[in-house]
Amino acid sequence: MTYTDIIGFLAGAFTTIALVPQAVKAWKTKHTKDVSFGWILILTIGVFLWLWYGILINSPPIIAANGLTLILSLIILILKMKYK
Repeated sequence: MTYTDIIGFLAGAFTTIALVPQAVKAWKTKHTKDVSFGWILILTIGVFLWLWYGILINSPPIIAANGLTLILSLIILILKMKYK
């Protein structure tokens, strides 16, 4: 593993972890009124595109971070659509 891979994994960990509190809160409370639909939709699309890019260039840090972030953002998006 290279120095740049370590930086990539650390950056990905922090940005992925940033969504955990919102996903957990929305899951537990079944309340998403304060979550912007536009924000979570745009974020989910962007994360999907980053994942696709990571796959195309075969970058493990980008694939790992955005794969996990996509799951979290999809959870929030689905909860937003379900609980409005």
